[in-house]
Amino acid sequence: MNDGIDWSGIKSRRTGNEQPVTSNEQKGETVQEKIKETIDKIRPMLQADGGDVEFVDFEDGIVKVRLKGACAGCPMSQMTIKNGIEQLLKKAIPEVKSVEQV
Repeated sequence: MNDGIDWSGIKSRRTGNEQPVTSNEQKGETVQEKIKETIDKIRPMLQADGGDVEFVDFEDGIVKVRLKGACAGCPMSQMTIKNGIEQLLKKAIPEVKSVEQV
């Protein structure tokens, strides 16, 4: 199945130059920043189809997002989350284990 979005043009932000972080709180903030940056790269494609995605939370490797607009009621929304958003986030950010819609 195809959700109608070309995900191939999105590039991961991983550069290999990230500095080690010692505290869990700092690491959480850094991961959240990376998640938000990656989601910001995805948003224009969703917005072009009348939808949007909002970062809600990150805990224990799980990213929680909220789909908005046309995406909120789309029958393909789970595919967009799992085959699009989740795959890109996991590729860009090793700490991400899965993405869930809230």
